[in-house]
Amino acid sequence: MTTSPETIAAGFDTLGLAKPLLAALADVGYETPSPIQAACIPVLLAGHDLLGEAQTGTGKTAAFALPLLQKIDLKRAVPQALILTPTRELAIQVAEALQKYAKHLPGFHVLPIYGGQSMVVQLRALSRGTHVIVGTPGRVMDHLERKSLVLNNLSMLVLDEADEMLRMGFIDDVKWILEHTPAERQTALFSATMPDVIRRVAHQHLRDPREIKIRSATSTVVTTSQSYCQTHGGQKLEALTRILEVEDDFDAALIFVRTKTATVELADKLEARGYSVAALNGDLTQGLREQVIERLKAGTIDIVVATDVAARGLDVARVSHVINYDVPYDTEAYVHRIGRTGRAGRTGRAILFLAPREMYMLKLIERATRQKITALTMPTPGEVANRRVAQFTQQIVDIIKTEKLDFFFDVVRRIEGEQDIAAREIAAALAWLATRERPLQMAGASSDHVPREAASAPAAASPAPTFARDTERKPAKASAKSAEDYPAAEARRERPAKEGRSDTPVKQRSFADGATMQRYRIEIGRNQGVLPKEIVGAIANEAGIAGKDIGQINLFDDYSSVELPANLSDDLMDILRRIRVRQFALKTRVMEPGEFVDTRPPRRATPARDGKKPDWKKPDGAKPAWKKREH
Repeated sequence: MTTSPETIAAGFDTLGLAKPLLAALADVGYETPSPIQAACIPVLLAGHDLLGEAQTGTGKTAAFALPLLQKIDLKRAVPQALILTPTRELAIQVAEALQKYAKHLPGFHVLPIYGGQSMVVQLRALSRGTHVIVGTPGRVMDHLERKSLVLNNLSMLVLDEADEMLRMGFIDDVKWILEHTPAERQTALFSATMPDVIRRVAHQHLRDPREIKIRSATSTVVTTSQSYCQTHGGQKLEALTRILEVEDDFDAALIFVRTKTATVELADKLEARGYSVAALNGDLTQGLREQVIERLKAGTIDIVVATDVAARGLDVARVSHVINYDVPYDTEAYVHRIGRTGRAGRTGRAILFLAPREMYMLKLIERATRQKITALTMPTPGEVANRRVAQFTQQIVDIIKTEKLDFFFDVVRRIEGEQDIAAREIAAALAWLATRERPLQMAGASSDHVPREAASAPAAASPAPTFARDTERKPAKASAKSAEDYPAAEARRERPAKEGRSDTPVKQRSFADGATMQRYRIEIGRNQGVLPKEIVGAIANEAGIAGKDIGQINLFDDYSSVELPANLSDDLMDILRRIRVRQFALKTRVMEPGEFVDTRPPRRATPARDGKKPDWKKPDGAKPAWKKREH
């Protein structure tokens, strides 16, 4: 069954839901079901297994949560439903949603279980009894092995974000859990995409499932205005801060970067510029991560700098802007990111930063979202000054309208009389005092940029600066080397020379020409969707090993092997262990004898010639038994 976004039921009361659930939906202001909800709820209520395909942000949680709650026997405090999610954040969010929808179901208990939380706390909660378990695969397996979680009474199982669990390497864990659940259970699988692996799992573990697919891939981004800004690495931070200054309807922002280190560094830089900001990454304890999300909801911070995994499942109503500070690895990640704004009918704004070498991603993203992404240029100092003056003017107008200022009138008159200074000069001095922490005039903006009208008109009367493509900009010269073939060199050229440790290129390590190569194992493979060029780029950028010193890469399902110079130092091995690719630590180690069967003769790397990567020597008179290297 394929459903378009326009297929919407008249109301939730037409779907067969019980009165307590309808009352809870009315309490939270839900009036009409989304397409995925209208299609899935009757199927699940009828007891069928379900295979649902829809993009993130379309309302999948309510689509399975409402039928699940209707089937729960509140008198039996045993796990009757299990919901598997890829991340702890999503597990918490789903548990909160269940609690919200069960508002009028007295005695209902849902328990989220995930890594990073005290096992003692979870064991105590399980011993008290619960109706629904929401958990990540790893922690659910832990409890099943301990026998602290018993699923004999399980009647419903939900796999949420199945494609993300595949990408994160959890699919084998999911299969193991499925094999430890009752065969007669009802199963629902939801996924934004439907790779062959997911479809095979569905056919193996679901019984005659009803398939429901939301046809349009753009259903999560139609309410989001999208723009891109082309910048060089050294301009990116300045461009970001200026855009934040001049954006209309700014309430709160999620800024996405690629690495955990980058979240902290960018958050520190923004905080130094006066923004209320926090970092969100996997290195934070679960308590601190939950604190960050609560502070964003409460408005005590306005910006969160996050990685893809840390922000998974995050849904905060006041997020008006999603900013892709680092371009995502693929178009699906882009759709997931901007799905954090413009949800449930709200409008949102998405801004993408692209370096010249990354412009190829623009067409891919436009094709995936079926939307034109408009260009914007970095606002000028004059435009930023105009906005600051307009905001300052509005503050003054509001104070004059709402505050009693008689005492301050007397103060100004006394200064006029005693110091023989005009009120105009006094007002200018007071304006300087009020704005010295955030000057109205940026460096590089002349007084000509600040219109005289701003001094007498409210901020609303000052038109917002418009963004247009800079037609005077000359096209960047094409690099002589392909960025895809030489990611490390390109990344170093894009890095600025200042502003923090992350902006300093990693020192290039040198190895003797013809150094003996050794095979190393890294814990990421095909199941995580990694590409050889990503492994090369990460090792080159983070460890400073040149492309010429990185040899054959072989991808396997759950791990890969890479040839690097033998006998690497302890400090370099420590770096290689901690490097992350697609959010997975490489955990690099030397492969043991017999771990990898290689029938080829021993090889030594030849020195680079004419700026090209080295090739491998072939045995005299023998045809090579291997194909071209993957990277």
